[in-house]
Amino acid sequence: MSNSGGRFAPYRNAFIAVSGRTGTPLPSLIISFAILHELTAIVPIWYWLNTRLRSWVDEGEQWACRVGRRYGIFGFEKGKVVDQTQTSELPGKLAGDVANAVLAYGTVKALLPVRIGLSLYLSPMFSQTIVEPIRLGGLRLLGRRPKSM
Repeated sequence: MSNSGGRFAPYRNAFIAVSGRTGTPLPSLIISFAILHELTAIVPIWYWLNTRLRSWVDEGEQWACRVGRRYGIFGFEKGKVVDQTQTSELPGKLAGDVANAVLAYGTVKALLPVRIGLSLYLSPMFSQTIVEPIRLGGLRLLGRRPKSM
């Protein structure tokens, strides 16, 4: 069973088609896609962490305090009453941080199809306005002539 072009052939063909249609050099287009793909992973995590998850972490800490007092776990003494100021000083922040990381990771993975489409759509523009000027400036700095497409 011969695999023409290999596993990544559809992606390579898509990049070649976009490169030909937009006049963007293929290496620049691929670098632009990689940068945009990573940025679209970071932006949802940053947004998610700074909005909704903060309230969920607080709720999780309150739940951990209740359970910890009831069963004597998570660094709580069984049956001991703890007020809000003592709760904020407890080392329970780690559990909230882990929950944040897991939820952010899941969000990024769930948005993967959107991220790929957005990255493909924006790659030519990003390549032409950001990556290519940097590449050409670097070539000029090194005293080399850029190859034309």
